Amino acid sequence: MSALVEAEGLTRILPAAVPVTLVENVTLSIAEREFIAITGPSGSGKSSLLYLLGLLDRPTSGRLLLAGEDTAPMDEATRAARRLATLGFVFQFHFLLPEFTVGENVEIPMRKLARLNRRQMRDRAVELLEALGLRDHVDKHPDQLSGGQRQRVAVARALANDPPLVLADEPTGSLDSQSSEQVFAILAGLVRERGKTVVAVTHDLAMAARMDRRIHLVDGRVVSDERTAGP
Repeated sequence: MSALVEAEGLTRILPAAVPVTLVENVTLSIAEREFIAITGPSGSGKSSLLYLLGLLDRPTSGRLLLAGEDTAPMDEATRAARRLATLGFVFQFHFLLPEFTVGENVEIPMRKLARLNRRQMRDRAVELLEALGLRDHVDKHPDQLSGGQRQRVAVARALANDPPLVLADEPTGSLDSQSSEQVFAILAGLVRERGKTVVAVTHDLAMAARMDRRIHLVDGRVVSDERTAGP
């Protein structure tokens, strides 16, 4: 499997009177079709690392390659375009726009990328929502859905532009156990059935143990990177 993401000595330091190191000297490689958990205690730099991998933040030092391309020379417009075309994001809270319908929320990344016409965007949104068991909710608004359903809409939105890499930050953290299991099954299906790479920050060690690989952080540093028993 080829490397989709390569991080070399990634470090992120917040400048201040007393500088704060969020991520320190992280080197790792992420291949296609991997299902990876990033774990660690609160404040260990999990989300900070995810934001670096997702081009949402820039490292203080080190290098990040995405599909073999060095991201350091990219200006903000280019980084935004790469995020839109090649990365999907799912966060702990769905961040759906309440004034738009479920279908319209899923269409937002497609509208920004502007590769499809209006009918194609609508068809793509319906297709994704149907695959996630939400076909009957396309024209509803987010406040008409349960928490688990809203998170599934967020997954559909993350897949809108068919990105090879999906990054999830505590995607089940605000859900009950049944909804958490549904979202986990969806993320696993993205890898097994759709050939995506999924990297998820999680506090749920039982969930992490069911993924293919676990990267454990302490104080911003990788202290272990190992294959798990999987599902």
